[in-house]
Amino acid sequence: MKQLSLLKYALVFTAITTMVSCSKKFDDSYYIDPNNPSTATGMQLLANAEFFLSGTSANTANQMGVHYPQYLSLTTYTDNSRYISTNLNFESWYKGPLKNIQEVKDKARNGTLSESEGSAVNQIALANILESYFMLHMTDRWGDLPYSDALKGSQNRLPKYDTQKEIYTSLFKQLKEASANLDPNATLKNEIIFNGNMSKWKKVGNSIRLLMALRLSKVDATWGKQEFVSALADGVMASNTDNFAYPHLAEKDHENFWYNSFTRLERQWFALSKPLVDYMKPKNDPRLPIYGDKNQSGEYVGLEYGKAAGNSGDIPGISLLGAKLRQQNSPVNLVTYPQVLFAMAEAAKLGWISGGDAVAETNYKNAIKESINLWTANATSASAIDAYINQPAVAYSAATAIQQIAEQRWIHLFLNGYEAWAEWRRTGFPVLTAPAGANGNLIPRREGYPTQEASNNTVNYNAAVAAFPYGGADGLNARVWWDKP
Repeated sequence: MKQLSLLKYALVFTAITTMVSCSKKFDDSYYIDPNNPSTATGMQLLANAEFFLSGTSANTANQMGVHYPQYLSLTTYTDNSRYISTNLNFESWYKGPLKNIQEVKDKARNGTLSESEGSAVNQIALANILESYFMLHMTDRWGDLPYSDALKGSQNRLPKYDTQKEIYTSLFKQLKEASANLDPNATLKNEIIFNGNMSKWKKVGNSIRLLMALRLSKVDATWGKQEFVSALADGVMASNTDNFAYPHLAEKDHENFWYNSFTRLERQWFALSKPLVDYMKPKNDPRLPIYGDKNQSGEYVGLEYGKAAGNSGDIPGISLLGAKLRQQNSPVNLVTYPQVLFAMAEAAKLGWISGGDAVAETNYKNAIKESINLWTANATSASAIDAYINQPAVAYSAATAIQQIAEQRWIHLFLNGYEAWAEWRRTGFPVLTAPAGANGNLIPRREGYPTQEASNNTVNYNAAVAAFPYGGADGLNARVWWDKP
């Protein structure tokens, strides 16, 4: 009886489809579900790549960044703050955002990139900026990586590793081309960060290039200065309204990672670290009440970083991550105007731009001011900001300027851990120490390649490890190219 019923429905369906095919009144497109397209447009692919942006700060599978620069301590499970994970996987970056971006570039090459959502020129410029941002994040974590041979599918399943210097060279070129080619007066549809504002994206691309250039301060200052000046001339962020941040939503599918951890999963695992609170609290830093909550006694107290064993009994006496930063729709800062100002302060001190200490001091003070305005949502008075900046422990000093700039940059970059870790490795400031007994008492300098690379891409993996610029084994203690000892 059931079989007969199914057959009856099948016959009815066949009859209906036959009628439809014979009628000129019906359009086949009526039966295409717009929410399940068989092929994605360029902007759908780029918007999907943008969904991965918050993961450069923190997500469920990527929590190490906040621990390397010692922003957060762990109350319960302390492995991450003791560097137990040696080899981290980069597969999701290739299979996710980079694959989407590559598809857009492939469409442009074969002439199938639709311009219904904006010009192909602007779509390619956005693709290049996003790719550069993701690849910068990755190469600064692992060093040499598959790049020119990557994302070719069955054409090359065993990609060679490009050196980090080669990757940086390509990214500089790509970002310059994006800046020169995009139309800042046109927009893109379905773009989720700036609502398609290409003028904003141009500033983002040039600001990324500016920060990349400063990475070269130890390994090739001449090249770094050239790229820095070029990026600055092309136009970088000019206010906090230009900031590049990921806008989480008040809904489960697009919520902030910290909201999921604290509220949805009810995990009070993340506390402000003792090094962070010990630096900020004596200076009455206006950002501290945003970064963390007071303990049950009404005080700001940091938790020892990298304890050998967690203890949930610590929670009443310490400052957990601030409630304002773990709302469901709390944004994540990726590249910001204060970062640009700190970079300009350092560049002036290094002689990369003119003005010497006078210009360095101006940019340093403005960077702190704009950082406080950003984190406190402009709720701190100008007089309170001036009082903070002018106290002896913060006031600019020509003799210790590089350290001061680096330490204030570290404070500003809170939660943007991988970026802060890169700057710590480059400058050596703030002075941090590894937890006793963790990783041979060393703070990591890079992350180890995925374990499957050694078996799946053996020849190229071995060549990459043998070519580490300063020696060492694959793991946490070798150095990336710009991290010159």
